[in-house]
Amino acid sequence: MHIAILITNTDFSDFAAARADDGEKFATLLGTSRPDWRFSTFWVCKGDFPDDASAFDGIVVTGSPASVTEDAPWMLRLRDMLLAAIDRQQKVFGACFGHQLIARALGAPIVRNPLGWGHGLLALRRVAPMPWATGSDQMLFYGSHIEQVAEAPQGTQIVYEGDGLPVGGLTMGDHLFTVQHHPEMSHGFICDLIEEYADVVGPEVTARAHESLHQHADRDAIGEEIVRFFEWGR
Repeated sequence: MHIAILITNTDFSDFAAARADDGEKFATLLGTSRPDWRFSTFWVCKGDFPDDASAFDGIVVTGSPASVTEDAPWMLRLRDMLLAAIDRQQKVFGACFGHQLIARALGAPIVRNPLGWGHGLLALRRVAPMPWATGSDQMLFYGSHIEQVAEAPQGTQIVYEGDGLPVGGLTMGDHLFTVQHHPEMSHGFICDLIEEYADVVGPEVTARAHESLHQHADRDAIGEEIVRFFEWGR
């Protein structure tokens, strides 16, 4: 398969530059179990879009510290491209910002998390079946977010929820799959991110995030779920 990875991450700091970018992270996550797959990366947040998105077997939309409510020109262009892909039932997976952008494009409101920052290791519960699912009904993800989807848009189904997170993941048929958290993050990266964001989120959230990391995310199981999503029905 040939997957387009659309990078929405607007963090161009020294912290980000010293680490693998989101294209590399997702290619590693998915390529570990599917080494014959090909990945092409597009920095859509910089205006780099595929000439023909329909030429790919699937699309991944990454996370970002940007807010989907900003409606920056590149976000509006990405929204229209993704709506066209969904309309033709092309396989689309969105994480964090990607999850929120897709949900908003389909009509869902975006709100601040009523419990404050979700930061560190975060649990999601599967609340609806997915035919490509392989993991348990309780999955641990790394994540960091203050905004979230308030309700499922028309035509979608909620498949994951978490504490204070009623829409932790969505599906539409077998061609759309989204999740609020970050399947691509490694344990080392989230540890570094918690330190980097300490002044942003405050000492209480930082301490809670550190405490959460006595366990690791179910990264391999989550990655397998995503590749099976892209394969399902083909």
